[in-house]
Amino acid sequence: MRGNVVDLAVAVVIGAAFTNIVNAIVKGVISPIVGAFGTKSLDGYQSCLKGPCVVKGGEVTEGVAILWGSVLSATLTFLITAAVVYFLMVLPMAKYLARKAAREKELHGDRDDVEVTELDVLKDIRDALVRREGGKVPGSGDHTP
Repeated sequence: MRGNVVDLAVAVVIGAAFTNIVNAIVKGVISPIVGAFGTKSLDGYQSCLKGPCVVKGGEVTEGVAILWGSVLSATLTFLITAAVVYFLMVLPMAKYLARKAAREKELHGDRDDVEVTELDVLKDIRDALVRREGGKVPGSGDHTP
């Protein structure tokens, strides 16, 4: 139990650090590439839904603005994070586990680990006693000395 908690804590710390890296990539690489076609910051992309939108100091003071640039930036951050996690963590781990399972199968063969229950053991004991007694059920009172 304690090992799982430590693993989870390490994953949270690495995830937080990784988020900073992805945000830096989006702001330092992706945003300038998108900025070549429009504004440099994705957060600057917006549409006015109602009335003329008046922007003062980076805030919309009049009208209703849809800030779809912020959504686009968050979506790109998520996609980059998901791709990196999948290709650098999930996929290699799946391949490793598949190779490990194939190696175990090669070493130990195709043996089936059948779980034997207590009821199965008792049935086997009963059947062995019946065979030993020549078909008579033990404890039925048909014992001949």
